[in-house]
Amino acid sequence: MNKEKVNVAVVGATGLVGRTMLQVLKERNFPCGSVKALASARTAGQFVEFGSEKIIVEELISTSFDGVDIALFSAGSDVSRVFAPIAADAGCIVIDNGSYWRMHEDVPLCVPEVNPESIKSHKNIIANPNCSTIQLVLPLKALDEAFGLKRVVCSTYQSISGAGQKGLDQLDSEVSGEKTNCKHRIAFNTMFHSSYGDSEFTQEERKMFAETRKIMNNKDLRLAFTCVRLPVLGGHGESVNLELKSPFTLDGAKKVLSDFEGIVLVDDLANDIYPTAQLASGKDEVFVGRVRLDDSVENGLYLWISADNLRKGAATNAVQIAELLIDS
Repeated sequence: MNKEKVNVAVVGATGLVGRTMLQVLKERNFPCGSVKALASARTAGQFVEFGSEKIIVEELISTSFDGVDIALFSAGSDVSRVFAPIAADAGCIVIDNGSYWRMHEDVPLCVPEVNPESIKSHKNIIANPNCSTIQLVLPLKALDEAFGLKRVVCSTYQSISGAGQKGLDQLDSEVSGEKTNCKHRIAFNTMFHSSYGDSEFTQEERKMFAETRKIMNNKDLRLAFTCVRLPVLGGHGESVNLELKSPFTLDGAKKVLSDFEGIVLVDDLANDIYPTAQLASGKDEVFVGRVRLDDSVENGLYLWISADNLRKGAATNAVQIAELLIDS
């Protein structure tokens, strides 16, 4: 796509991720021509910010993509299932933040620092991975290239903002002392993502299994996941334990991580400096620290990872995919 100006639409523009997409487009000086803000009839007529501008929100309908080059979707799987093919048929390239298209065989699942080549096979729909998967696969890719991956064990510490505005509203209500009808309170608690289906794993955990293997192009990669929600306003953390195939030194592993695009190594334990949700807030990088040897297995390594789930975990990654498209 070689165009000086790109006509962009953001679907789900009034949501947390949609508003962040607009913010990131402006911050990164994406070469926007026109910008459409699309959402449901319920929020049509509202205004959203695009830098210093205010854009009126239009109702999402079947003709919304006429003249649009790239559409960033963050309105849920049902909307993506219906409207992504409509946009694609109109000649628009969809970058979808929902889960519906991620595991379709002919839809690329892309993290630009990890598998940028995947978008070459797109058929006008490209999937944005789950927020927790995105921040995990950067260090996995770095270490896999250097030493090979044998096994990955990961526990997530996920902000309630991953549940959208309703999650933040519930937390705020509970902190204020209001009673809610939810089975598990968020405030001063830990909880799991509550969708199990016919599995003992949550849907969030199942996403991470499938998406990590697809992005890493390794269907046999040995993985173990436990995904937990915390009463944190923004930013996901991950505790990761790795078994690598080849011997390595601790300094060598740290250098591999610090040299990888998109990773910032924050590992100064002598001064009690390490990645936190607060450190990652408002930033586009993935922060890695507490890098330690694990002598309980051969070639074992510990990591702690933090990233802003609304930015690199969603909006920024989608905009980076759009940047790949215009550079291709």
